Amino acid sequence: MKETPITVVGTLVTDMRPRRVGPDGTLVLNFRVACNERRFDSASESWVDGESLYLSASCWRRLAENAASLVKGDPVIVRGKLRTREWTTEQGERRSVVELEATAIGPDLARCAATVHKQRRVQQAHGGEDNSAPATAEIMSGLVDDAVPAGEVALADLADAARPPVPVLA
Repeated sequence: MKETPITVVGTLVTDMRPRRVGPDGTLVLNFRVACNERRFDSASESWVDGESLYLSASCWRRLAENAASLVKGDPVIVRGKLRTREWTTEQGERRSVVELEATAIGPDLARCAATVHKQRRVQQAHGGEDNSAPATAEIMSGLVDDAVPAGEVALADLADAARPPVPVLA
């Protein structure tokens, strides 16, 4: 299997599709991202749309938990490994597909505003001598959300205030 590191700046063209795999129920999100080329055409002296690249992508575990809030149409930056997966059909034909396994994904702040909600694990006291790994439900219940405290200004409000007023032509 061949792989190549890649960063794609584009737009989600599907909603995140979560599923659980394996005996431990590992979370995986599948989605598609489109990257559209824009170039300046010197003949017409204007910007024109070029070719589009559509990639199927997936992300796993904690990244999948955090990326689940993204929706179709969101501008994103996706970092990961570009992989070629090959197989043979029942008719004996060889097929291949290029997929992106994401290692990082986030909103493209050049095209949108975002509010960050950092999740952190709460230390839990474990009594006795049980040294087994905590169950997934126990870990999930230990996650807390750092919300913006009451009375503070949200980044979206600052972004709106920083935009110059647009003149309305009559």
